Amino acid sequence: MTHPPVVHIDPGPRLSEATVCGDRMYLSGMIPEDTSADIAGQVRQVLAEIDALLARGGSDKSKILSAQVWLSDIGDFAAMNAVWDAWVVPGQTPARATVQAALSEPAMKVEIMVVAAI
Repeated sequence: MTHPPVVHIDPGPRLSEATVCGDRMYLSGMIPEDTSADIAGQVRQVLAEIDALLARGGSDKSKILSAQVWLSDIGDFAAMNAVWDAWVVPGQTPARATVQAALSEPAMKVEIMVVAAI
């Protein structure tokens, strides 16, 4: 039995930005570049990164199967959802979980990881 090849997108010494295997694409946790932005600005940055990576792997946000969202402050849940709701494709929303977590940089407010079909 042969397995499909694994394609690494922007591999680094610790992780790849994304991997593709067969008809699935797995993104690493995407984080904002500009952590001085408020939660809405940070979420917009992360979603733009997700859009760009999905396109590189031959997918798009309508094909996201699942998403994990980490917020440094669960009090930002409504503001994050306002940006998320404007971004997702109506009727094609993925399974999703959102939790509060200590993120790797104190100014970082959000990290999002997705799995998508191709």
